[in-house]
Amino acid sequence: EVQLVESGGGLVQAGGSLRLSCAASGFTFDDYAIGWFRQAPGKERERVSCISSNDGSTYYADSVKGRFTISSDNAKNTVYLQMNSLKPEDTAVYYCAVASGTYYCLGRYDYWGQGTQVTVSS
Repeated sequence: EVQLVESGGGLVQAGGSLRLSCAASGFTFDDYAIGWFRQAPGKERERVSCISSNDGSTYYADSVKGRFTISSDNAKNTVYLQMNSLKPEDTAVYYCAVASGTYYCLGRYDYWGQGTQVTVSS
């Protein structure tokens, strides 16, 4: 079965950096996207970033542009989210997810990891 395992979350001071990892296994899709989402208490789930398998194109939410970078290591079947200049409002549970099919980042995300907590202190 499809498995997604996030790691790298933790506690960091405002202005600091953190790198999240998403290790994927158990799927053989040729066309897919892997996205990072976050959800904070009292807020709706937000799509933070995404990377597409067809051409490696990326997407970033306005709230993280210029601070976060998504990348992939295909040999390790792992996607990363480098988070710099962190702010307290970045505090949330972060999830990685897979959307299969040629809609790529705009598709439906059917597979989700367990989430990892990111806490940014002021």
